[in-house]
Parts: sequence; structure tokens; C-alpha cells
Amino acid sequence: MKIYIIWLIGVILWNFGYPSAKPIEDVLAAIILSVVSYVLTKYLKF
Repeated sequence: MKIYIIWLIGVILWNFGYPSAKPIEDVLAAIILSVVSYVLTKYLKF
């Protein structure tokens, strides 16, 4: 659940921080956030 909250905060920050982002930038941000959440899950054992 902690990883999900970190991911959700990242999504919210991205959407409010860059509201004029192009769709491809949104997709890239989602991929990056997904990789970060995977790494956090694997190495930090939340």
C-alpha cells in the first residue's frame, strides 16, 4: 500500500506540475513511475 501511495503522489505531482504535457509525455511519466514503484517494491520490501 505504501508503494501505491508513493506512485499516486507521483502521478498527482506530474499532472498538477505539468498540466500542458503532451500525451506522449504522460505515457513516459507513467512508465517511469511504474519502474520506480517496481524497484521500490523489489528492493525496499515495503
